[in-house]
Amino acid sequence: MIRVVKIATLSLVALAGLSACAGPIGRAEQPKRGESQMIEEIPTVDPAVQRGFENWLVTFKPRALASGISETTWANATRGIRYNPKVIERDRNQAEFTKTIWQYLDSAVSDTRIENGRAALREHAALLNQIEARYGVEKEVVVAVWGMESNFGNNRGKVLIVPALATLAYDGRRGNFFAQQFIDALKIIQAGDTDARHMTGSWAGAMGHTQFIPSSYLSFAVDFTGDGKRDIWSDNPADALASTAAYLARSGWSKGQPWGVEVRLPQGFNYNLAGKKTKKSPSDWAALGVRGVNGGTVPNYGPASILLPAGAGGPALMIFGNFTAISRYNNADAYVIGVGHLSDRLKGAGPFVHPWPRDARSLTQAERSELQTRLTALGYDTQGTDGMIGANSIAAIEAYQRANGLAPDGYASLSLLERLR
Repeated sequence: MIRVVKIATLSLVALAGLSACAGPIGRAEQPKRGESQMIEEIPTVDPAVQRGFENWLVTFKPRALASGISETTWANATRGIRYNPKVIERDRNQAEFTKTIWQYLDSAVSDTRIENGRAALREHAALLNQIEARYGVEKEVVVAVWGMESNFGNNRGKVLIVPALATLAYDGRRGNFFAQQFIDALKIIQAGDTDARHMTGSWAGAMGHTQFIPSSYLSFAVDFTGDGKRDIWSDNPADALASTAAYLARSGWSKGQPWGVEVRLPQGFNYNLAGKKTKKSPSDWAALGVRGVNGGTVPNYGPASILLPAGAGGPALMIFGNFTAISRYNNADAYVIGVGHLSDRLKGAGPFVHPWPRDARSLTQAERSELQTRLTALGYDTQGTDGMIGANSIAAIEAYQRANGLAPDGYASLSLLERLR
């Protein structure tokens, strides 16, 4: 469970085949398909750096060919390719982004985004109804993902993907991951869905209206328009939105089931039961005193867990299988709640009823690392002190809270750190 949000831009979505690019792709040029954004130019680098990059490409080529990339695709896609120092700078100097869950949602589910999302639903009503009918994913959910990923197509990214992924494979922190994405991008080009000059997106390889990375594209992208290409990059969002619905459907989406509902916990609730590992039917939760915010029993939508994204002091959520389906698109709890809550607002629902603990602040990375160090020193091993609050740290926090008579909500708060100090 992600309690303190470290917001990432990389989604776990992707691409498929593209037609070979005949020209160099090192410099910016205006796309020919009517894209609304200019391509970001690649800066010139020291010739020695470029030579090292080109030498690496020579050594990498056999791996690409062994993966099914043809000589023609390789030659056309890499002709004139240049090392992009901007992506390395962005990879190594990512901001801390330690937002609280409510700060994240203030932006992700703002009044403006809700208004724009409803406008998108109206503008693309016929298309979205067709997509919902085919894939069984509610149109509001598809539009919510669209809004979260690219602000409804307005921020699709303007970095050339092939040079970016090759640079990250050569010189990045996660070379093996980006090497595979580089090969998968070449497979997309080889299949003819786009060419290297039109394959644009974020510096980390996420592309199109709903920000697929190449590997996810190969697995889930669809040709909804029937033109023979899975085109998630053009101004027409049809293929991208249908691909998102296909992705969620393949991830186990169940139409008619909510991602989650806000609930009220009873006085004296056993916080040991909170968390994704404990699943009960809504009726069983009701027997323990858990009610919907309106006071009634939550309908039987299937096995559910109780999630406390801001600890015991914030809203409580009863989450269902569709929460997991969204998490396969991006596994940060904050992202899943953002998509789910935005989709609910697009359907006409109101904001969360229980207030967020807005007088609290998130911990800095140094403070999170300190919290881990202090817990481990007391015998509550967090399995590392990197400042990332993951499952091991949450378990350690819960163990400490239980041992000290606190509500074991697993929340890494400033008050907890001050107590440890």
